[in-house]
Amino acid sequence: MPFKEGELVVFADHRVQFLQRLTPGERLHTYWGYIEHDEVLGREPGSVVKTSQGKKLYVFCPTLSNYIVKMPRKSGIIYPKDLGIIMMWADVQPGDRVLLGGVGSGALLLAVLRQVGAAGKVVAYDVRQDMLDCAVENIKAYFGDLPSYLELRLGDIYETNGESGFDRVLLDVPEPWRAVKTVDNALIPGGILCSYLPSIMQVRTFVTVLQKAGTFGLIETVEVMLRGWHIEGRAIRPQHRMVGHTGFLTFARKLSVQE
Repeated sequence: MPFKEGELVVFADHRVQFLQRLTPGERLHTYWGYIEHDEVLGREPGSVVKTSQGKKLYVFCPTLSNYIVKMPRKSGIIYPKDLGIIMMWADVQPGDRVLLGGVGSGALLLAVLRQVGAAGKVVAYDVRQDMLDCAVENIKAYFGDLPSYLELRLGDIYETNGESGFDRVLLDVPEPWRAVKTVDNALIPGGILCSYLPSIMQVRTFVTVLQKAGTFGLIETVEVMLRGWHIEGRAIRPQHRMVGHTGFLTFARKLSVQE
């Protein structure tokens, strides 16, 4: 479908990406001159456009990864390389009921919302109203409006004990061990917990508390490294720069209560 006014697009080559919402009369300004939005309106995704200085850029509909990396933020985000592992290892799927602790700028929330779909339910907590407001704007910009299956709550996941019946609990908070009681009450037997933490010392504390709780099994922690490769003719080598440490992901399964 040709690009229309108001659509999000990404201008890109192998090195750069620029996220824009197409507006008649507006321009994208780059290191290599500008591109008129009017030149893109009516073109098909995958078109090639030139800046005022002759630089060629592709124009595509943005992937969720493109959007998350370029969206406005008030905090650090969980990056796509970690989000992909979270979605697969936590097995977040259409129709799931998911509880989130820590909304931030909305990166994890966006991934979960798209994954569970309208048949699911997402309840997300954050202690800061400005973070919730930022996430709302980013969600609206991506989906067009707030999904009906999302509930945003201003509150502390550490102190919330009334939640129950969730298939998955995902935590992006600095002290997830303080939320273990909440998670224990919220998860159904067999449900999956995932926590994202930047420091291995935080992970050690969290895992120790999970082990002592006695209601979680298959506890494991992973770190995701992403390295690109340069392939050009007979020149084949790893890229000099790689996306290394961003955070640690800890997963656990909720055990059934034994009589």
